[in-house]
Amino acid sequence: MPEPTLLSLQLDHLNELQNRYETALAGQGYDSLLIASGAAPYRYGDDQAWHFQGYGPFLHWTGLTGREHSWLWLRPGCRPILWLFEPVDFWHANPALPEEPWQQAFDIRSRAEAGAPTLENPGRLAVIGDPGELGDIAGDHNPAGLLRTLDETRVHKTAYEIACLAEANGRALAGHRAARDAFAEGESEFGISLAYQQATRQREADAPYHSIIGLNEHAGTLHYQYYDTRPTGRPRSLLIDAGVRYRGYCSDITRTTAGPGESRFAALVQGMDVLQQRLCGMVAPGVDYVDIHRKAHQGVAALLSASGLVTGLDDSAMVEQGITRAFFPHGIGHFLGVQVHDVAGKPTPPPDDAPFLRLNRRLESGMVLTIEPGLYFIPSLLDPLLASPLGKHLDTALLAELRGCGGIRIEDNIAVTESGAQNLTRNGTV
Repeated sequence: MPEPTLLSLQLDHLNELQNRYETALAGQGYDSLLIASGAAPYRYGDDQAWHFQGYGPFLHWTGLTGREHSWLWLRPGCRPILWLFEPVDFWHANPALPEEPWQQAFDIRSRAEAGAPTLENPGRLAVIGDPGELGDIAGDHNPAGLLRTLDETRVHKTAYEIACLAEANGRALAGHRAARDAFAEGESEFGISLAYQQATRQREADAPYHSIIGLNEHAGTLHYQYYDTRPTGRPRSLLIDAGVRYRGYCSDITRTTAGPGESRFAALVQGMDVLQQRLCGMVAPGVDYVDIHRKAHQGVAALLSASGLVTGLDDSAMVEQGITRAFFPHGIGHFLGVQVHDVAGKPTPPPDDAPFLRLNRRLESGMVLTIEPGLYFIPSLLDPLLASPLGKHLDTALLAELRGCGGIRIEDNIAVTESGAQNLTRNGTV
């Protein structure tokens, strides 16, 4: 059972959502809003469905992941009606709904049918959700203006949301500690994954995203998706990017560990940790997030110079000539919430020097985001650089030694406060 404080914060959260959504509906000229939780589609030519976690706005209100074919109806000044799909079925179980105070804020009804409920006097109705689930329901389906406005309601987290994100971080940290220990014991990627799941008490399918667990050169694939079942002969490095979903809210944490005898790589990991903490220290209201991204490239350039990987160029030249992009090709982070890459991060296209950046806004109190600089040895990026005129500035022997370690990424989850920031990840130790 969650702490009473969290349950009280949830009631405040729901009151705030009611106000935000009423304002959004009035601004777009709607009288009511019907939100579909969604449902997992069946695999083509099969009778098995994909795993389901739920539509963002539905989770924003309820936190109920895995609730397929359910609906939430919102009207100004009225208690929301929540229809939960609970069929009479001897093949599958219906998930239990623990008694908690938030349920008093809803009119909760059970339905055995998967289709949309019948609404009485909906007025001008908007219906949002997976288009494949909306069918021929009356009302305006996924109106673009309203969707943009609703995305903005998720930018500034309530105290309840930040508490959930902090708890998701705490639970994930236990998994990261277990993963690090499993790596030290010589486990395979699959074994490390099992250790992480055991420590977090969360199935891989219920995690907010597929955990990235890469040993050695696999750490250089940014979204490495496979788990070797056999231990590697020489454990040189571990990169694990893994989170936990708690009451619908996601954590997203990455840690990199050097293997025994990898002193050069370990020094780079330590340097990246120092850089990452400096970048976290930049988070504050009024700061342009793009500036943090650009500062990360300057820091990567300093690491490349200090390690001897790049010589004969100053840090500014490394950034300007694209060398740091070959070692650090992704953005510095993204919004975080009921989605790992939460919505509304890019009201305008990203700048030309940061094409993969998922967040380009000026920071404000209540935002929650990630800070995740990296330094990788990716052949498809480094080989063209080595073959270019700039290749003379790279230490090929040192690169050859470090390629087998794959790469480094360190990622924390940060809440912007009125006066600065709160690191939701470093409240624990890992």
